[in-house]
Amino acid sequence: MPGSLQTLIEQKRSFIPADTDAYRISDGDTWQGIFIDALGDRLLVSTRDRAIPAGLLSQLRSLQTPTYHKQLDKDNKQPPVHLCGPEAPLQYTIRENGILYRIDMAAGYSQGLFLDQRENRRRVLKRSRAGQKILNTFAYTGAFSACAALAGAETTTLDLAQPCLDWARENFRLNGLDPAAHHFCKGDTLHWLDRFAKQNRRFNGIILDPPTFSRDAKGRIWRVETGYGDLASKAAACLAAGGWLLCTTNCRKLGHDDFRAILRQALPGSRLVSFPMPPEYTGEAYLKCIWAETASTAL
Repeated sequence: MPGSLQTLIEQKRSFIPADTDAYRISDGDTWQGIFIDALGDRLLVSTRDRAIPAGLLSQLRSLQTPTYHKQLDKDNKQPPVHLCGPEAPLQYTIRENGILYRIDMAAGYSQGLFLDQRENRRRVLKRSRAGQKILNTFAYTGAFSACAALAGAETTTLDLAQPCLDWARENFRLNGLDPAAHHFCKGDTLHWLDRFAKQNRRFNGIILDPPTFSRDAKGRIWRVETGYGDLASKAAACLAAGGWLLCTTNCRKLGHDDFRAILRQALPGSRLVSFPMPPEYTGEAYLKCIWAETASTAL
């Protein structure tokens, strides 16, 4: 029998930095198949194929916090429904590691920030510095780019969707960054990596967090299981001496050992260092995170 939701929130909050107000509360294990995220002063309850238990619903109501419910389905583009507590706007700002990001609960499958990448964003913030060039591929709303830019690096944000690039620019402006001082590229990552390599354009760090499955304009299918090695090789060809790659995937078909084996083959001679998911994620360890570095720089 699950315990108190309030107690669980307090336990999870103890893992979270003081300058962060977005984190996972329930990871599908306390209440089977039910995920609860704190997103600023609101809660988002996500489910796939089950109803919210009456006992949990009662506890959510007692919090008197703006709470919304989202059905987890990649084909479901509907905004979450108001569940309990006061109603609040679906577009607003949250803070993570002291950095501001715009959230839009109505923006499709995700809200604008993948919370499970919090510690990786902190590492990018820590590792980046003035004079460096950082490339963020499959950038979505540019959260990694904002981290690198705040550390003083010149960033290139690459995504196939123009609305995501516009959102990334907004995240820059939220943090007092001038988007005009950075680069935003629309298009296919594999094509851009080939282009950067031919131009002899080099980066000190590259973030690789691709979708598990995609289809290009010509209908060609790309999958993490078969394509990540080639992706990592192309990215490595664009690294400056002593550079690093952040390689991640949430592909559940690919185990941690298999992912490491792919990178070991694609990046010979690189040092591969794995990191776990943030500590509040106590359910399935689906996210694989490996830093590949071409020189012995402390992670």
